[in-house]
Amino acid sequence: MPGSPTPSSAELATYLEQRGELSKPWMLQLLRLTKLKEAKASMDPDAYMASLQEAHADLMRLGEFWKGREQEVFSGRYQPETLIEPLPGSPEDR
Repeated sequence: MPGSPTPSSAELATYLEQRGELSKPWMLQLLRLTKLKEAKASMDPDAYMASLQEAHADLMRLGEFWKGREQEVFSGRYQPETLIEPLPGSPEDR
């Protein structure tokens, strides 16, 4: 069963903007990689590899950004915390 085609970088940017997800670093990396994939044919192979390695290094610098945000990042089922501020004197209060 064939999968859906990969959206262009313009389509992806529009989609992310409509969903308000352009501020999420992992979504920006996805957009960056999509743009790089589109430019691959017109790039020198060495420049492409250097850009790909740079993008990979930036992605690795995000670290474990997803810890505690697994639902939001991996399933798209984000639910904000019911408690906005920690209660004074609670273990979460700093």
